[in-house]
Amino acid sequence: MGRGPFFCLGDQLNVDLHTLIERTVGQQGYELVNLEVSGKTRLLRVFLDKADGINIDDCVSMSNQLSRVLEVEGVDYGRLEVSSPGLDRPLRKPADFERFIGSMAAITLRLPREGRKRFVGKIEKLVDGTLNMEMDGTRLSFALSEIDKARLVPEV
Repeated sequence: MGRGPFFCLGDQLNVDLHTLIERTVGQQGYELVNLEVSGKTRLLRVFLDKADGINIDDCVSMSNQLSRVLEVEGVDYGRLEVSSPGLDRPLRKPADFERFIGSMAAITLRLPREGRKRFVGKIEKLVDGTLNMEMDGTRLSFALSEIDKARLVPEV
């Protein structure tokens, strides 16, 4: 869950792409969920969300805004894609877990616990960096530092 790459822009200082995009989308009321950068094709994939969800118009608007910002900042990229994180959006920050209390989530631990690394359950609460979940009638607690990956599980 680190930072995005730094881009060297000739004689200019390095630009932290993650920070640049996060600041730009934040000013428009969106949350940067994820940023993927493909080295060979220079493809930038930006995944956005907001409290009431995003639609195609939001993606188009932010794509246009980001294109202008990246051009002004001199960021060299091949293609830009802006989209929703989907129904199985990743959970990375404490605020993500708090926002989705009551939702089903799949987490993968860095190290196994009782012989397993993957758990699926309902998010109950987050207290002092500890995630509490209910899984098959059992309450489980995980320190956020133990979690390698976490995603929402779409409910059908």
